[in-house]
Amino acid sequence: MEQFTEELQEQLQVATAFTIPVFGGIEIAESTVITWVIMAVLTALSVYLGSNLTVRNPGKRQQLAEMIVSWFDNFTGELLGEHGKQYSTIISVILIYIGFSNVIGLFGMKPPTKDLNVTVGLSLISIFLIEIAGFRRKGAKGWVKHFSEPVAIVTPINILELVIRPLSLCMRLFGNVLGAFIIMELIKMVVPVGVPAIFSLYFDIFDGLIQAYVFVFLTSLYIQDATE
Repeated sequence: MEQFTEELQEQLQVATAFTIPVFGGIEIAESTVITWVIMAVLTALSVYLGSNLTVRNPGKRQQLAEMIVSWFDNFTGELLGEHGKQYSTIISVILIYIGFSNVIGLFGMKPPTKDLNVTVGLSLISIFLIEIAGFRRKGAKGWVKHFSEPVAIVTPINILELVIRPLSLCMRLFGNVLGAFIIMELIKMVVPVGVPAIFSLYFDIFDGLIQAYVFVFLTSLYIQDATE
């Protein structure tokens, strides 16, 4: 149990991948480096699928790219509603990033979403997007007015939601990813051979993708509410 506690504490710590020797040393977190790797892979894949596009007689590569884009547009568009469809692209990017981050453990890398700083950053992006969507839809006056809806007495609660929403998104994503790690470690302690591999497929793939969906679903739900 003591070893398990030490491993858990190690997982909670923000590991430093390397230090840039300027300004007294700038520490680059491991989660940042892995995020760069994910970005590089997704960028290379996008360039590969999106190159040499044609209007007539598209090749199999272009057809695959169009199918992927159409699927994400339809999927996120349904979540966002009629007035929020313009944000489907950025929602799709967030979904893809979190999905890749959660399943990258299959390749021996530590998921960036195990770093609380990453989940905080994602939550801030989401809440910023939500408020911008509401501001653009309702205008400055309407955006300020919505804090006093349905009655003025709930204004403090509506303002408090600006903190509650990103906090709930952050802690839900971080807690589920960390919880999956704790369960896996407990399984390894009880049954060290065979069974952990089966559960690893569940937590690294299925559960990881579910958490990406839940994060995007809640963000889209808030955007839809803000743009109504």
